[in-house]
Amino acid sequence: MPSSQTPPAGSTALDPTAIRPAIDDARIIRTSPAALRDELIALRGAGYAMLSDVGGVDYLAREPRFDVVYHLLKLELNGARAHRVRVLCGVPGVEPVVPTVSDLWPSADWAEREVYDLFGISFSGHPDLRRIQMPAEWEGHPLRKDYPLRGPARERTPRPSFALKSNVAAGTPAAGKTAAALQRQIAAARGQATVGSAAADELAAEPNAARGAQLPKDGSK
Repeated sequence: MPSSQTPPAGSTALDPTAIRPAIDDARIIRTSPAALRDELIALRGAGYAMLSDVGGVDYLAREPRFDVVYHLLKLELNGARAHRVRVLCGVPGVEPVVPTVSDLWPSADWAEREVYDLFGISFSGHPDLRRIQMPAEWEGHPLRKDYPLRGPARERTPRPSFALKSNVAAGTPAAGKTAAALQRQIAAARGQATVGSAAADELAAEPNAARGAQLPKDGSK
């Protein structure tokens, strides 16, 4: 089956948002940490028996800063239609805590641990709240909007002079054939004659001077 991203003849590929299903297929409910469990228990009693996911969102400049999002699903008996509800719980940025629902839906266990690991939102009453993706000794929560780009530990260290060439000492001048080639390129760019062959040979011989001094006088290796 061809990909939905395959562009029509003479045209360009569709933007993914143009072929994505609409997001208005679910009823959205906003609540607070204090009312969260009562809201979810009521929805569970109304037939929303499946908790498909728990996620987190960081709105850095907003108060409350975080949203913990619960995706609930209710299936009709004949399976003809699925009813969806998204419960958004606003959580403050200082000491973010919401009650666990792992006792209501066991599937929330690892999902809550992931939100805790990546966003730093705690779930009170969780039976085993610890990191699930990052190492136990990891510093900070990587999906927060104010998380340092290089990570907290590396952000405190000076950046290398050559980020992609850490094995080359900063300020090391070119030598040998590289230096000769650079001289020729500079001269050509200036519209001048290239450096003399004697100078180029002298530059190219520099790296081998020490090794050449150790070779036998008959030239054998």
